[in-house]
Amino acid sequence: MTRASTAAGGRAAPAVLSALLDLLEGHRAAFRQERPFRRAQALAVGQVLALGRRTLTQCLVALGVVDADWTAFYRLLSRPRLDYATLTRCLLRHLLVLAEALEPWVVVVDQVQMPRASQKMPGTAWLKAPRTPVWRPGIHRAQRFVHLAWLTPRTAQGYSRALPLRLEPACPEKAVRPAGLPARKEWEAALALLRWLRAELDAAGRAAQPLLALGDGVYSTAPFLAGLPERTVVLARCAKNRALFQLPGPQQGRGRRRKYGNQGPHPAEVLRARGAWRQAELLVRGRTIPVRYRVVGPYVLRGAAARPVFLLVVGGIERRRGRRLVRRAPSFWLVTATQRERGWALPLPAETLLAWAWQRWEVEVTHRELKAGFGVGEAQCWGRVSALLAVQWQAWCYSLLVLAGYRVLGLGGGPTPPGRWWRGSPRWSLARLLRAVRQECWHLPEIRGGWSGTSTTWLKTEAWLAAQSAATLGAQRL
Repeated sequence: MTRASTAAGGRAAPAVLSALLDLLEGHRAAFRQERPFRRAQALAVGQVLALGRRTLTQCLVALGVVDADWTAFYRLLSRPRLDYATLTRCLLRHLLVLAEALEPWVVVVDQVQMPRASQKMPGTAWLKAPRTPVWRPGIHRAQRFVHLAWLTPRTAQGYSRALPLRLEPACPEKAVRPAGLPARKEWEAALALLRWLRAELDAAGRAAQPLLALGDGVYSTAPFLAGLPERTVVLARCAKNRALFQLPGPQQGRGRRRKYGNQGPHPAEVLRARGAWRQAELLVRGRTIPVRYRVVGPYVLRGAAARPVFLLVVGGIERRRGRRLVRRAPSFWLVTATQRERGWALPLPAETLLAWAWQRWEVEVTHRELKAGFGVGEAQCWGRVSALLAVQWQAWCYSLLVLAGYRVLGLGGGPTPPGRWWRGSPRWSLARLLRAVRQECWHLPEIRGGWSGTSTTWLKTEAWLAAQSAATLGAQRL
């Protein structure tokens, strides 16, 4: 399957399918036998071709596998024929070649929930519903994962993209947990992911490469910061009333050494301070964003005295964009400090940290594409193992697809968009990437066997509509 398709306008579309199949071949080590690997390879292509719900049945029907026995395909996940740890390790090896060893390896840790209806499905629990108003929060039944995503190097126009690297279940105490799956808080699962990534980077010869992790306010707590692995920097959102303590002064007299100094000002109080504010302009997704920031510290948090942090305060802004008044609320960030010869210092320049902080939104875009565009969580796998493994496997398929598009297309405009009235967006979307791969697939003899063109007569057109093809079967809801 290396044949390129033809995009709209008569130009040849890039061979994204060939890059996707090459990536699939690079993950052969995660499968014990050749037959399970070939079935997983077919399901990954079916995940791309399916136009309806991304169930395993839908993927098989989209491939035209209608009369065959599907038992072996379902056993890939119910009686796992693949090793998820090896899958993610192979994926990381493919990502390492895309970043320089001297540049920081930037990742995002964030929670993602898969809504469920069953109260007996493994991994489910009653969780806070994210789509309810803040003044009337609600609950819903869902599976909770902690998502570790890699951010591609930023382009000259300030574009980046988040690729799922690993999903770790974070089941609460009252969740329906399979045997052997411990109950973990969100920050505990995030710590396990960062320790795994740091160990993998060291094993791959990247021990000197700094690891920068971006996160929201959950990852600015003392237990999380105290358990960070070495050579790992965290940039996380901070509450405006967070209690910060100064470093203790020189020890005087006898007794136990002090861990904390006097309490410093709250982050919101720093906004009213005069002087020491700096101006910067950040290029983010093709727009220039003016920011006013201030760096204060170092401080320590109660419970994490051995991990000093700096407070990075970004002032609010109010300006007009045409007739519209744009307001941006102030934000507060905690960044772990690095020990230098002259004391504690920022691990990276403040403007670099702020530029990456604005890229954290890419993981939210990835979550939307995973669930709304790629159908992650729609596979009807409710077994003890497959209920969680199916979500991880579908996210891995999404990563391979986006990585194949990134290898071939970069972060530019991508394939030619349909229609003459639209010139395309500055970067390709998941929908345009799927369209390009489907065009390449439907030009292949293996998949196009049941497809034929329309006719000019109604009698022949009726027969053509009655004939089933891979494309029409893939659009059914099964």
